[in-house]
Amino acid sequence: MALMLASCVSVRGRPAPVETGPLDVARDYLRAWGEGDLAAMRRAVVEPPADLEAQHQRFRDELRIIASRFEPGRVERGEDSALVTFRALHVLRGLGEWEVDGVLRFVRREGRWWVRWSPAVLHPEAREGDRFSRTRTRPARARLLDGRGHPLTGEGEVITIGVEPRRIQSRAAVASALQARLGVDPVRLDKTLNAPGVSPEHFVPIIDVRPALYQQVRPALAPVPGIFFRRKSAWLTPEEGFAAHTLGRVGEVTAELLERLGPTYQPGDTVGLSGLELAHEPRLAGLPSGEVRLTRPSGEVRVLGRFEGAPGTPVRTTLLPEVQSAAEAALDGVAQPAALVAVDTRTGAILALASRPLEQPLNRALTGRYPPGSTFKVVTSEALLARGMGVDAAVSCPPTATVGGKTFRNFEGEAFGNSRLRQVFAHSCNTAFVTLAAGLGPGVLEDAAHRFGFDVPYNVGLPSPGASFPVPRDDAERAAAAIGQGRVLATPLHMASVAAAAESGRWRSPYLLTELSGGPSAPLAPGTRAPLQALMRAVVTEGSGRSAVGVTGLAGKTGTAEFGTGSPLPTHAWFIGFRQGIAFAVLVEGGGVGGRVAVPIAARFAAAL
Repeated sequence: MALMLASCVSVRGRPAPVETGPLDVARDYLRAWGEGDLAAMRRAVVEPPADLEAQHQRFRDELRIIASRFEPGRVERGEDSALVTFRALHVLRGLGEWEVDGVLRFVRREGRWWVRWSPAVLHPEAREGDRFSRTRTRPARARLLDGRGHPLTGEGEVITIGVEPRRIQSRAAVASALQARLGVDPVRLDKTLNAPGVSPEHFVPIIDVRPALYQQVRPALAPVPGIFFRRKSAWLTPEEGFAAHTLGRVGEVTAELLERLGPTYQPGDTVGLSGLELAHEPRLAGLPSGEVRLTRPSGEVRVLGRFEGAPGTPVRTTLLPEVQSAAEAALDGVAQPAALVAVDTRTGAILALASRPLEQPLNRALTGRYPPGSTFKVVTSEALLARGMGVDAAVSCPPTATVGGKTFRNFEGEAFGNSRLRQVFAHSCNTAFVTLAAGLGPGVLEDAAHRFGFDVPYNVGLPSPGASFPVPRDDAERAAAAIGQGRVLATPLHMASVAAAAESGRWRSPYLLTELSGGPSAPLAPGTRAPLQALMRAVVTEGSGRSAVGVTGLAGKTGTAEFGTGSPLPTHAWFIGFRQGIAFAVLVEGGGVGGRVAVPIAARFAAAL
């Protein structure tokens, strides 16, 4: 009897089930809508139409909705009916976010709340038989400008050289022809042809060329089965290869970029693919305009929403076309990877940036970091001059010198015996400089490097890592750092800024966009500017750069920087210098001797100015 009583009490004490209200159903329905769960949506609808899923899918497809999210609002509830307002935020591919204030209506049957569905759920103005549509217009792309505000880019005609896979008889023959005539890497060709989604029947673009180059290569390429040509308009620089790595390319948006650029872009859009065109893509492209429309069966059109576009904004660079052209011409015929950078010594504005080879994406001028070799002796000499040493101070240049247990040698065994600072700088005597650096106090060389911008972060306008001078761990490493070896690294751009500081007396952070002027700067040590210029002039008049002596007013410093492994070690060829307010750096990667390889390039460039 006691057990039966306990059982009865337990039943009477059980809480009654809580009825799910319209707001709960609305939340579930909107969640399912946002997740694209059409089956769950149908289960929430009373007497759902047979084409419920089709209408939702058509709404999504017609407006190219890529995502939707919802926020329920207020509830109005009667005995057997209710409504819940909600705010929908639909992301339309290529246009952006479209906000809609909507309503879900409910009916209560058999103790449960159901969505009473109609096309008005999609949009309050929608009725049976209506169709949604959209328009989209992109503004004209803004241009990259030079330092005087004139356009550097504009529309022109190019020929796309590509292949039709099913017509290829020999992939090896296609690869050989494209590599021989256009420098197309066979690995890149294979990767393109093997990419997912490549159809054997469709034209596969490989490379765009200008009409002049097309006329040159067509006779060799046209007979190769599988190679085809198409003309199209494209965004072009003044001449082939002109600041190619810096300005960048424009073309059809890739799947990767589409994800990165966001919802205002859609497949088929023309976008920046590299360089400044990519780095400043949204700014140059502006915003598209468009409308969301509803068309009645009668033909009446209602505009449900508008997207107000915005024109693109030009990006003004500091490049000067005549200086850039001189840099490009100076690198003509250079077989090894190379870079040439020029800056205004008074401001730090970058006047030219050229990198080779053109077909490689690496912008060596901006992002390549190398041991600066003997070009760093400009920094070491400033430290010596700041400590009171004069250009004619007595200095010894023996064949070898040992510092901290490490033996240093001069290039090709040179030795000048008892000499002067001017001569050992002009002829780039390693043994003299490692010995002199050993006499500098703690932190002196580091301070000098900092005055020339080493380890100083700055914003160029494109990625550029600048230069680093790690604190030497011992005397041997300090000696190596004094001649630009060890762990010292710098970009060609940064070494151009070092040369600029030598002429102006103040290091200024280089910049590529006019809006970035006024970055970090630092004066050189008092009294060092004139003697430093005298030392650099001596390099050209009597030292390792004398092959350029015919270029009036040219001053600079050669560098032969060891890297890698082997015996002897391979070397990069450097020359940094200045002339008439323009400073520059030349690097030939693995090029050998600076005085023999980099100086002639520098001379061609400086003479063209």
